[in-house]
Amino acid sequence: MSDFLLELRCEEIPARMQKGARADLEKLFRAQMDSAGVPLGEVSVWSTPRRLALIARGLPDSTQAVSEETKGPRTSAPDQALDGFLRKTGLSKDQLTERDGVWYAVVEKPGRAVRAVLAEAIPAIVRAFPWPKSMRWGAASLSTESPRWVRPLSGIVAILGENLVECQVGEIASGFMTLGHRFHHSGPITIGGADDYQEKLRACHVIVDHAEREGIVREMARAASLAEGLTLIEDEGLVVENAGLTEWPVPLLGRFEEAYLDVPPEVIQLTARVNQKYFVCEDAAGKLANAFVCTANIEAADGGAAIVDGNRKVLAARLSDARFFWEQDRKTPLAEQAKKLERITFHVKLGTVADKVERVAKLARWLVEEGIVKHNSAQPELVEGHAPFGALSEGASTGSARAELADLAEQAARLAKADLVTEMVGEFPELQGLMGGYYARAERLPDSVADAIRDHYKPVGHGDEAPTAPVTVAVSLADKLDTICAFFGIDQKPTGSKDPFALRRAAIGALDLISRNGLRLPLTQAVRGALANRARQDSDTAATHRLDKSAIEVIDFFADRLKVQQREAGVRHDLIDAVFALGGEDDLVRLLARVKALQAFMASEDGANLLAGYKRAANILKKEDWRGHEGEIARTGEEDPLALVDDPDLAPVIAAKMAERHEKALSYIAEPDEKALIEALDAAEPTASQAVEAEDFGAAMAALATLRAPIDRFFDSVTVNDPDAGKRAARLDLLARFRDAVHRVADFSRIEG
Repeated sequence: MSDFLLELRCEEIPARMQKGARADLEKLFRAQMDSAGVPLGEVSVWSTPRRLALIARGLPDSTQAVSEETKGPRTSAPDQALDGFLRKTGLSKDQLTERDGVWYAVVEKPGRAVRAVLAEAIPAIVRAFPWPKSMRWGAASLSTESPRWVRPLSGIVAILGENLVECQVGEIASGFMTLGHRFHHSGPITIGGADDYQEKLRACHVIVDHAEREGIVREMARAASLAEGLTLIEDEGLVVENAGLTEWPVPLLGRFEEAYLDVPPEVIQLTARVNQKYFVCEDAAGKLANAFVCTANIEAADGGAAIVDGNRKVLAARLSDARFFWEQDRKTPLAEQAKKLERITFHVKLGTVADKVERVAKLARWLVEEGIVKHNSAQPELVEGHAPFGALSEGASTGSARAELADLAEQAARLAKADLVTEMVGEFPELQGLMGGYYARAERLPDSVADAIRDHYKPVGHGDEAPTAPVTVAVSLADKLDTICAFFGIDQKPTGSKDPFALRRAAIGALDLISRNGLRLPLTQAVRGALANRARQDSDTAATHRLDKSAIEVIDFFADRLKVQQREAGVRHDLIDAVFALGGEDDLVRLLARVKALQAFMASEDGANLLAGYKRAANILKKEDWRGHEGEIARTGEEDPLALVDDPDLAPVIAAKMAERHEKALSYIAEPDEKALIEALDAAEPTASQAVEAEDFGAAMAALATLRAPIDRFFDSVTVNDPDAGKRAARLDLLARFRDAVHRVADFSRIEG
């Protein structure tokens, strides 16, 4: 058994590519060894900016001899089939083995030296390596057969035990020699094998283990900040990137001019992070400090003073640009900036960004005027120049508060996209929305408007907190509804895994807003309004004609996203389906309340037993194809009350008619347990219906729970398929009544179990 070392050395590998390169190297190596029959144990893969290294422990000296068997034609097959098989295998007929009337080609392959296997595998790995971007180099690059690598390949170390694995990739031959740190060590290093590889490189100022370098960056950056009484703003992505840029990381703290702190802190942090790969710090008060931490790649004789000074000058130039953008942008009010949106196309079929802003403003105002988004008086929001909505002056009407809130929502919506044309967002697109909020405050616009501009993109992803401020909610929800409806209106729906306009994310964001804020949104009405807005704005008659179809598609889309969202939240998919199957429900708050109540009920013993009774009743009715007492309908001339419109307001009427029918239908004395079920239904049906109407779904489930014992006793003691046709029809009708009473709360046929 021997350990194998492979090092592929080159010019600087981009930090962002190193993680993927490590995974690809191990994957390709394992594939090569597996195909050659070489068993593998522990495999370690490391990276630095100048090398990829792999160590495989405990490789055998040779592979096992194997016998390969290939099945051929039957012995009775035509000669042509046998000839083809012989050509394929390169054998003669007398070398074949016959077994059970079938020819087999059995080839004994002797074991091979693992060094020979590795010598073939290394060039194959290099040629197959899937770099996101790669290049050819030197004179050989004129040929498409020349090797490709992320940067020019300059050396290969390949050692099995203490022996060189001889191989060549292009003009690069394997050897024992590698290089240390570019500045701290000149000249080649001789590697003896896998055991001394790490320590020899460490002695030459190269820490080959990327995880170790990450730990050094993380801990030394913290220590440098604490030494100055500051707290490092943690950034794990920056830790990994700095470790990927250095072979001997040395974090150093520097200072920049305090005057730059007038620029919004997010701008400073983004400038330092994106442009320079620096960490930033906070002071004891939790505010951004005029300090940065850069990561040097050397141990400087002066302790890093010159390095820090050079980095300070570069950062100062970047911050100077940022301050210039900040000052220039504030010279133009957001309302003036917003006019420039007329020059930016949102989508070729949907007009400009200004057109979208107009639609969003109308929709945001409608959400407030309809009372869907309203002020929460329990948490009054201070608006500059106004009293809190929850503390209006005496005599002020709810209508005036709503009108004030609607004005603020419309104002925020009209300014929400204005920062897209500012210099700062042009330089840092990640700051859209955030900078708009800063500019709004600089203009002394109401805080609620500034907050809405800042946060109207939220929530932007899984785990992002949904806004709760009413103006922000109105603008954010309007923006997402408009985006979804606009693209559905031009038939640009997500398909399969493709969602180029992020409509799924917009829908999840809208659902988070609705559920987090308990918005009683009539989704169908809102969707139709948004679709009509867009069609009218563009005089799109085709979109107007498609409005009904598009509205149905959008509602179905929201339903699918809601199912996904609730499944991720731990709600059983079958319970979601059981409530969705009722149909006609577009109030998502009410729908989710029903789902949660159903989940709690089904977790109880009463729920599980009632489900069993329901399924038994439903199976009997299905087997008998029973939908009602046809004889009774014919005799009375009444339609089946269950055929009435599916309207919650009619539920008590339906229950009363069903109870009346049972009283008339019984031409015999009901058995005690049969009568008990009738009485239980007489009590439970109106109670459950009233509870559903009052949106007290817990009470509705409790009403259903009272049916559990009566239905169990009914099945234990009552014969449904009685020889007497009248009894049989009445009892089937009773089961139908039980089934439909349950269906007023949820479609139990969709529930598993």
